[in-house]
Parts: sequence; C-alpha cells; structure tokens
Amino acid sequence: MPDQTAATAYVTTPIYYVNDRPHIGHAYTTTLCDVWARFMRLSGRDVFFLTGTDEHGVKVEKSARDRGTTPQALADENAAEFRRVLGLFGLSNDDFIRTTEPRHERQVQRLLERLEAAGAVHLGEFEGWYDEGQEEYHTETRAKELDYRSPVSGRPLVRAKESNYYFRLSAFQERLERHFDENPEFVRPAARRNEVLGRLREGLQDVPITRTNFSWGIPMPGAEGHVVYVWIDALFNYATALGLGEEDPTSSERAKFWPADFHVIGKEILWFHAVIWPALLMALELPLPKCIYAHAFWIAEGQKMSKSLGNFVDLEAIGRYHDRYGLDAWRWFMATRGPLGASDADFREDQFADAYATDLVNTVGNGASRVTAMAERYFEGSVPRPEDPHRIVGDRDWNASIAEALREAESAAGRFAIDRMAEAGLSLFRSLDGFIHRTEPFRLAKDPDRREDLARILHQSLEVLFAASALLWPLMPDSMDRLREALGCAKVTESGPLADQVRMDAARDFDGVRKIALFPRIETA
Repeated sequence: MPDQTAATAYVTTPIYYVNDRPHIGHAYTTTLCDVWARFMRLSGRDVFFLTGTDEHGVKVEKSARDRGTTPQALADENAAEFRRVLGLFGLSNDDFIRTTEPRHERQVQRLLERLEAAGAVHLGEFEGWYDEGQEEYHTETRAKELDYRSPVSGRPLVRAKESNYYFRLSAFQERLERHFDENPEFVRPAARRNEVLGRLREGLQDVPITRTNFSWGIPMPGAEGHVVYVWIDALFNYATALGLGEEDPTSSERAKFWPADFHVIGKEILWFHAVIWPALLMALELPLPKCIYAHAFWIAEGQKMSKSLGNFVDLEAIGRYHDRYGLDAWRWFMATRGPLGASDADFREDQFADAYATDLVNTVGNGASRVTAMAERYFEGSVPRPEDPHRIVGDRDWNASIAEALREAESAAGRFAIDRMAEAGLSLFRSLDGFIHRTEPFRLAKDPDRREDLARILHQSLEVLFAASALLWPLMPDSMDRLREALGCAKVTESGPLADQVRMDAARDFDGVRKIALFPRIETA
C-alpha cells in the first residue's frame, strides 16, 4: 500500500491509443485517477497526475494510409480530440504526454541504449501468433489457451515470423516472483494478482521490443529498419514524463515523483504492466511502482459493449448524461458504481437514475437543503455560535463521527478504493439526516426558550455539511464548492492538511447561509 505519509503522490492512466475515439472506458479510468489526485492534493501531498496518448504502431500507420493522410497528421488530430474530450470531464491532470513528442522519443532511445548496455537486449527471430488489435505477441502455448483468438476482440490471431530485438524477460523470472511474494498488494485487486501469478508460473519467454514490418515508430538506436515495438514505447511514458530517460535524470524537477503510487489500467493490459514493465525497470535499476491497479470492464445490459450491438457508451451517449444530470452526477456514478473490483459492471440508465436519486437527490441534496433552509428561516442565515457549541446533543458526537469519516476516506485512498472514499463522505449526510430526525429542530423553533438548543443543533449541522463537502469535493468539486458558498464559507482549497478542512471549529461563523438546491429531482420514464 502506498505510503500515506509521503510528501509526493504520482498516479497515471494508461496512455490512450489514438486509433480509437474516446469512450466510457477512457472516461472511467481517467475520472478515477482524477478523484484520487484531488484527494491527495487536499491531504497536502505534492501530486503529479499523468495521462496522454499512444500514437505509434501499425494500426495508426494503416489508418492514416486508408484516409490518405500521414500518421503524424492523424495522431495530431486524434490527440487533440482526446485533449478536448478529457477536458469535458473536469480533469486536473498535470501533464498530457504524447509518444510522438521529441521529449518522449529522445528518452525512449536513451533508455533502450541503457538496456543494451546492461545486456538485457539481444537480436533474435520471432515465430508465433500475433494479436493485430492489441499489437501483442503470443507463444504457441498461450495462443492455444486462447483458442487462437484475441482475448479482447475475439478475432483470430495471425501467424507471424519476424526478426526482432528481444528483451531478456526470462532472466527476471525469479526476481519478479520474489517481488510478488514480498509485495502482496503490488497488483490489485487480488483476482488480478492471482491471474498474473498463474501465468507467471508457466515461465517467462523473452519478448520482442522492435518491429520491422512497418515504419511508424521510434527508430531503434543503431539498428536500421527496426522501430520500437509500440508496447515498449508506450510503457516508457510513465518514466519519460518525469525525465527519467534524460542524460541526467536527477536534473529533472519531476524525478521526485518516481516511483508511481498507482498505475491505473484496464484488466486487458495487465500483463504488460504487471510483468514486462517491472522487468524493464529492474533491468534499468529503477524502483518499481507501488501498485498496478487493474479494474474490470463496463458492460451494457449484461452484454459486452459493442458498436455493432448498439449498446456502446460513446461520447454522444456520455454527453446526454452530462446534459440531463450534470457532470458531477456523472463523476459520482463512475466512482461509486463502476467496475473498480474484479467483476465487470453493468451500465444501465435505470441504475444511473437510481444512484442519482438515492445518493445525490435524497441524501446529499436533501441534507444540504434542509439544514441551509432552517438556518435561513430561523436565523436569517446567521447562526450564532452557542456556548459550548460542540456539546453532544442526543446520541451524536460529531467530532468523533467526522474524525472516523476522515480515517475511512484516507484508508480507502491508500487502497485506491474510490467507492469507499465516496461512502465516507456520504455517511456523514446519512448520519445528519438521522440527527435532524431525532433532534427535531423544526419543533424547537416553535419554543422561544429553546433558542440556544436550536442554534447548537443547526451550528453542528452546518459543521457537518462543511466537513462532508471537503470529503466529497474530489468526486463532485463543482457541487461541493457551491455548497461551501451557500454556507457562507470559502471554497475547498487544495492545500491540506485535510484534517484542518473537515475539523469542527467552535469559532467558525456561519454568516450569510442561504438555502441551496444542489441536485434537482429528475423524472424518469
């Protein structure tokens, strides 16, 4: 588990292949990373959040040829689309790396030279099976297990023979096994770890790191006609974005962020990240990432998403949800109902509507509306600080409840349990609802002699909204900033420590409180 006391935090998405338009898979992974990055910044960590595009390979070369353009022009066009679309999701990434950028290409070549100098590369010949869609090689044994079909697309594997430079992956069998033994949370969830270990026991084969049957890639240093295999090229982005492949890596201000806390990926690219990438880092004598987190897939109505079936959640579909429910509602659904664990998650409109109504309208929205409305109605928006404002009222010690919610959120963040982070903040709204029901401030308001008790209850309730808004801000930044404004307080600041932003403060004034309606009720068919 990543060190919660560290000063820095580094999280990455996979870099997205420009041969495909952005869709729900890209939106999901990047939103998860954004939530985690925002939470870490709130906690006072110096955060680096990386995403970007993977722009080399035979598929880009072929697509450009079919369209009558150049691979670079196609990559520029599609990378710009990814930048535009990712911006629509309110993301806070610190960098967007492209594998066609000079900084990346230069460093990849230097890193390959270091691998050669370390004796980790040799020239050989590959003959086996090739997955054209994933641009992945398979041995005869592995291909037979897959019934000679791509495990992702289901398309037939292609028999291939080619002269390549190889990375001596087989030389790292024992070191990788030892690393997995000593770091049981290196790959998560547990089902994904077991998957890797099962395949690892079959024994490792050396893997190609160059290709010769196309030209759209980074030239292999000193090997005319060889271009770097797209997957090796892509994996290095996590290091090149920090300058670790520069002539003097220590001169890079970003070097302090390595190793990554989390590489967050889809389960279909687990082998590259959990086995090949660590072995490359071992050969380069660089520290390994702390965790490879491989989430499952979104499916639709119990079926794999497919454009031919018409159930694919593409940009147009996502746009309709944004328009109807708002961006924060979309982020909430991604974070709380997505395939974060080992199992695929079903994307259904009725489930989206239910999550919106249950969590956001009835719990968050209702709690914020009730408390701010009473503050405005009974105290004209200025709730006085009562004597001993944090005296326990009824059965609720809010200091303890808020402290517990904070501990749960921090623990969840350490495990990349984004859904549990959300639950920690939501639990305060649930508890607040019960607190209002039991203390009945709307009844106390009718008794002039209970004015101080009424103020105490509402002051504590406003403190709960203040704390909960900070815990939920990484998931719904716009809505929680609006809630803070309705409380008459400053917006959430990403300066940390988080404990100071959620702690109840007896001296805090709630002056200028106004009723707020965060999430309008939406009728569904």
